[in-house]
Amino acid sequence: MEVIGERLKTSREEKSLSLEEVSEDLKISVNDLINIEAGNRGAFSDIFLLKKNIYDYAKYLGLDYDKFIEDFNEYVFESTSRIPVDVIERISKQKEKEEANREAISPYTIDNSSKKNKKIVLFAIIALLVIISIISIVIIYKNNNEEVNSMALAKML
Repeated sequence: MEVIGERLKTSREEKSLSLEEVSEDLKISVNDLINIEAGNRGAFSDIFLLKKNIYDYAKYLGLDYDKFIEDFNEYVFESTSRIPVDVIERISKQKEKEEANREAISPYTIDNSSKKNKKIVLFAIIALLVIISIISIVIIYKNNNEEVNSMALAKML
């Protein structure tokens, strides 16, 4: 990464361009340009934005920007391929465990038992209300019949 930055800086200086001019033209902060020229990869959290900025910077300077991207990709590959195998295996196992513990979210695997229980409770409440209504109607009907019968009996006497 330092080599890429040095080549960009040398080309900029040969063209007598200031960091402020390049920053204004490319809409890249001066601080980011300084970090690119210094080869400070750690200053960038987004590797894709860094790659785009290197591409734009090289193109702006009239350099072979495809070669810069090729060199950058090689740098990224070399820096990431140095991770020890045991670390990669440990991280892979950890991710597998996390995925195994994670519940699948799919209409075919979702547990609908709580929905079924809600439906049963709702049905039971409706059935209970219907039964109470029928009993109330029967009681009212019987009371009315008894009143009619007692009135009729009173008239007869």
